[in-house]
Parts: sequence; structure tokens; C-alpha cells
Amino acid sequence: MEDKQRGRDSTNTLNTKPEKESSASDTSAPSSDNVPGLDNADRKEVAKRRNISAIVVHETIREEGEQELSRTSSTLAWSGLAAGLSMGFSLVAQGLLRAHLPTTPWSPLIDDLGYSVGFLIVILGRQQLFTENTLTVILPLLAHPDRATFLQVARLWIVILATNLVGAFLFAVIIAHTALFPPEVQRAFVDIARPSLQSGFGMTMLRGIFAGWLIALMVWLLPASEGTRLHIVIIITYLVTLGGFVHIIAGSIDVFYLINIGVASWFAYFVGFMLPTLIGNIIGGVTLVAALNFAQVASRDE
Repeated sequence: MEDKQRGRDSTNTLNTKPEKESSASDTSAPSSDNVPGLDNADRKEVAKRRNISAIVVHETIREEGEQELSRTSSTLAWSGLAAGLSMGFSLVAQGLLRAHLPTTPWSPLIDDLGYSVGFLIVILGRQQLFTENTLTVILPLLAHPDRATFLQVARLWIVILATNLVGAFLFAVIIAHTALFPPEVQRAFVDIARPSLQSGFGMTMLRGIFAGWLIALMVWLLPASEGTRLHIVIIITYLVTLGGFVHIIAGSIDVFYLINIGVASWFAYFVGFMLPTLIGNIIGGVTLVAALNFAQVASRDE
């Protein structure tokens, strides 16, 4: 008998080491008999092109939220003020387009594209906008639902909302009380801003829900967008204005402009716009995006 048998060594114990595989092992098993197997390079290419999972998106946004919650109130305030000012360019871009387009049934399809300008500046410039934070900082709170995290979220929301509104008001004051834009553009500003106050409390809140829903969805989509971030921001925000949905900061600039030229009152702003829009944006962002997508990810561990 030979000292070595197949599968056993000279001590007559079972050899557990696998035999060296042939070079064919570098090729993965095919998905069917009719499809050839892929080598390692092809498998890496497949992995690169495959969509990232929901949990990767969730963790990307949650970690960003954790970073935002750790920032000081002063840094948040400056970023929020910058965002409020930047959002004013949505009204400016819309007004300029409307003033230079003929009055036709299709002209809103073009001038509403200007609404995206402020969002592009804020998002690509990494400034703090309140409605983005109905998702970004809520995910850390859902992951760690304790008092400390809740207080951090409340602090961030208060600082960002207040400074966004201050920036929005300052921008409205500048364009309302200077001759920066000619009369035809200023008339276009009024035409754009008036619809913000023409709905009742319930309808304004419903429109706010849809706006908050879409903006939070936009934030959810961005981690997987890679080179298409610009397209996602434009498409989502264009849909917000084309659908007549209301955003707490963009819409506040519109109403602040009306207040500064004496067309609207502060009471109309607080009761007819700010309160229902704020409630709607929070419901849309927190409930329909943050909570549902957190549940989707959390259910994977069950």
C-alpha cells in the first residue's frame, strides 16, 4: 500500500487542505448553461454598475446627518443664512424669464425652470436648507431615539429655519426697495408671488406635504446619482413649482416681497402661508420619506 492515499497524508489523517484549483477558478459560475461565466475583471465591472442598496443610501445620509448635528450653532446659522439668501435667486430667475417671454399658455413651462436656480446654488454649495433636514437629521434620530439626539435635532431645526427665513427676508427687502430690476421684472415678481396666498389653510398644507415629500426624496436620491446630481435637482424642483406645491423658504421669499411692496400683511403670511406650509413640509419629509425609508432598511435585520 502506498504511504499516501488520496485525501490522506502519511500520518493517515484526513487532509483538509483543498487541492489547488485550476486557472478556471478565476471565472465565476455562469448564471445559466446558456450564459458564459465572468472573470474577476468582469465581476468587478458588474459590481460597479449595479445600483447601490437602500441601506448604503441610508447610511450615507445618516452619517451626513450625524456630522450636521455635531456642528456648532454659529456655523449652522451662517450656512442657513447663506441658503436663505441663495434661495432668492429662484424668484429672480423665474421673474427674469417671465418678463422676457411672451404671454402664452406654454410660457410657465419655461419660466418655472428658474425656480431650480436657488436649489442648485444651495445644494451644490453645501448650504443648509430647512427642508433637506426633514430627512438628513431625522435618520440619526430614528436610529437613536433618545432625548439627547432629539434636542440636537430641535436645535438644528430652529437655527436653520430661523436663519433661512432671515436670509429670505433680507433678499426680499433688497429686490423690493431698490431699482435693481426694471418695472416689468418687478411686475413678474408680483405675478409669481401672488398664488402663494390664494389657497386656504388645508390646501396650502396639502401642497406643502407634496413639496416636502419631493424635496426629501431628492435628498434620498442624491447619494446614488453620481454624475446626475444636477439633473435630479432640476427635475424634482421643477416638478415642485410646476405642480403648484409650496416650499417654506422659496415661498416665504415670494410673500416677503409682497409684504415689502405693501400687497400682503404679516398676518396673511403667518396664518395663510407659513404655518400650513411648515406643517406640510415637515409631514412630507419626515413621514413619507424619512420614516418609510428607515423602516425599509430596519426591516432587513428582522
